Amino acid sequence: MINRLIRAIAGIFIIISLLLAVYVNQNWLWFTAFVGVNLLQSSFTKWCLMEDILKKLGIKD
Repeated sequence: MINRLIRAIAGIFIIISLLLAVYVNQNWLWFTAFVGVNLLQSSFTKWCLMEDILKKLGIKD
C-alpha cells in the first residue's frame, strides 16, 4: 500500500510541476528534477523520505 502511495504522490508532483512550468514559470522544472533525483536516490539507497513521512502519518505497509 505504501509503495503505491509513494508512486502516486511522485506522479502527482511531476504532473503538477510540469503544468506549473508550462503555465507559470519554467523554473518549476527544477521541482520535476528534484522528484526524479529522489526517486533515483531511493532506488540505490533503499531509503525514501516520503515513506518515513507516510509511516509517521500512520499509513501502514
